[in-house]
Amino acid sequence: MSLRAARGAEARRSGRRAEVWAVMWLMARGYRILGFRLKTPLCEIDLVAKRGDVLAVVEVKRRARLEAALEAVSFDQRDRLRRAGAQLAANRPALKGCTVRLDLMALAPGRLPQHIPDAWRGS
Repeated sequence: MSLRAARGAEARRSGRRAEVWAVMWLMARGYRILGFRLKTPLCEIDLVAKRGDVLAVVEVKRRARLEAALEAVSFDQRDRLRRAGAQLAANRPALKGCTVRLDLMALAPGRLPQHIPDAWRGS
């Protein structure tokens, strides 16, 4: 296996571990996980979670710093995630009245996960 392929495989494993941590963190805070690595026509959503009347489309990023995690999600990706979440809510009767929100779960080595609801409010 080439060095590049090995790094890619490790990045995928690290990303999956981060998603599992994010699921446990959100469930411990009362969220119900509705989807995990959900493929939509617009994009892949890392996590879809619901608490109350909020449908959270959650992007999971593992980086050294919170700022780096926020910056790792481009404007175009945020737009696709928002549209995918809105489409998901509109197409499922049980989710029709939900407010769709784009959240970030930022994970860093040796630190507790940080859940940032509505992480890119206004952008």
